[in-house]
Amino acid sequence: MAAIDSANAGNIRAKQEQIVTERFERHRQPWTHEELEKLKLLAKKGMALKAISKAMTRSEESIKDRAKLDGIGIAKLH
Repeated sequence: MAAIDSANAGNIRAKQEQIVTERFERHRQPWTHEELEKLKLLAKKGMALKAISKAMTRSEESIKDRAKLDGIGIAKLH
């Protein structure tokens, strides 16, 4: 049983590391024209910040900052 637990712990650790590297892969990347248009479209549809962040593979903070810079309103839904 202990061998299974340590194997699972190793798998979980590997997945967490993968998520962290995926999340920061686009760190500080400039916004493209297509991304800005997509942000405007998703915000206009009333999507929540978390959903926009996931759809665009950018952090919520990045989405908020760019929306504020461009005067785009984001829904306060959760």
